[in-house]
Amino acid sequence: MKRLAALVLLALLSLTCVPPAHAQRMTVDQAERQSRKDAKKQQKMLRKANKKQSKAAKKYEKKQRKATKKANKDLQKRRAG
Repeated sequence: MKRLAALVLLALLSLTCVPPAHAQRMTVDQAERQSRKDAKKQQKMLRKANKKQSKAAKKYEKKQRKATKKANKDLQKRRAG
C-alpha cells in the first residue's frame, strides 16, 4: 500500500513539473518577433530615461541661474548699502 502511494505521488510530481512540449520550442519567426518587440521596448525605455535626465538637467541649470542671479543681487545691495 505504501509503495503504491509513493508511486502515485512520484507520478503526479513528475507530471506537474514537466512543461508542455510546445512551450519549450519557439519558431524562428516567433523568436524574431520577440526580439524585435524586446528591442523596441528597450529603445522606448532608453528614450524615456534620456528625456527624464534631460529634464532634470534643465531644471538644475535653471536653479543654478536663479541662485547666481540672487547672489549677485545680494552682493550689489551690500556694496551699495
